[in-house]
Amino acid sequence: MARGKIFIFSAPSGSGKSTIITHLIALGLPLEFSVSATTRQPRGKERDGVEYYFMSAEDFQHHIAADDFVEYEEVYEGCYYGTLRSEVDRILSSGQNVIFDVDVLGGINIKKYFGSRALSIFIQPPSIEELRHRLEKRGTESPEKIASRLDRARMELSMSLQFDHIIVNDNLQKAFTEAEKVVRKFIAE
Repeated sequence: MARGKIFIFSAPSGSGKSTIITHLIALGLPLEFSVSATTRQPRGKERDGVEYYFMSAEDFQHHIAADDFVEYEEVYEGCYYGTLRSEVDRILSSGQNVIFDVDVLGGINIKKYFGSRALSIFIQPPSIEELRHRLEKRGTESPEKIASRLDRARMELSMSLQFDHIIVNDNLQKAFTEAEKVVRKFIAE
């Protein structure tokens, strides 16, 4: 596996991690987004191979059996997410650093896998109520799905101290600045 650094961004759904990652990549930092695999259906304008590798549960199970994942998990009942080893190898062999947008348990597992080569960053929402507001504003999920995401968020928030760095996203510009500073420092080390 080529040398490169690993940046793991994790957060409860709706905390702003994808927005922060998009900002970091747009700055032209030597980062390439690791596209995760999932069994969930695409939302909005998501495209296969861009935001996620969308696959059937059967295909996902074949990849599990073949030990093709760095990490994977059933995030919600019947909904799997995982990081394909081939995706990480592709990015590292191109000379880039890898940036992950993964759920909290996935982030903890990737950090364990890569150790000191990885920097794990937890994006924390200002509050559960603000998280509810952000999820409702998206308009992509039912009230039941939002309630399920909020239950999971409470559990994920309790795991934030397992990350190397916590950024509270109560002001997006401030979160952008802090994320950029932390990433640039780790690249330079």
